[in-house]
Amino acid sequence: MSAEMTPDAPPGSTRGIGKLVLVIAVAFLVTFSLVPFYRIACEKVLGVRLTKGPNQVAAVAAAPVASRWVTVQFDGRVNSKLSWDFAPNQLQMRVETGKPYSATYRAHNNSNHVVVGNAVPSIAPAQGSKYFAKTECFCFTEQKMQPGETRDMPVRFVVDPALPSDIDVLTLSYTFYQNDTLTERALAAGATTAAPAAP
Repeated sequence: MSAEMTPDAPPGSTRGIGKLVLVIAVAFLVTFSLVPFYRIACEKVLGVRLTKGPNQVAAVAAAPVASRWVTVQFDGRVNSKLSWDFAPNQLQMRVETGKPYSATYRAHNNSNHVVVGNAVPSIAPAQGSKYFAKTECFCFTEQKMQPGETRDMPVRFVVDPALPSDIDVLTLSYTFYQNDTLTERALAAGATTAAPAAP
């Protein structure tokens, strides 16, 4: 009874695997070598620069955007529930884009008690709102005013030079609303403070 013999792989199949590995390696190298050739062709032949060096990036970042002059108009009103007078101290202002400016609004509490209000801003036209940046504003927090108090409220802003060229007038409007919750708290705190001490 003869022992079973395991046949060795034929010599041709080993050479076939070797050729396949060689073809894959060559294809890999050719593919990656095409990238610099493509860059050279674009930059030298077509004049297209695919990458920007550090100096070019810095130059683009430092390139000034042309500024221009626009008119900012100011408007202010109060909700009917709020017993305040509220209006801008200036009706309009000519500003240069990219530079900071300040404006003020005047508020007066006509009531005989403390009132807390919140201002809600808006910009017209609406498409100009993303180019109007308020860096400081009384609208960022609630405003607490004592009875009969008058106060000037500042707003600091910058108009982005990227404002579309067809917009040359922006209107900044505020509407003040009474903050009922905080007004009630302030009134309760005042009543507690003013209550006579028990004997």
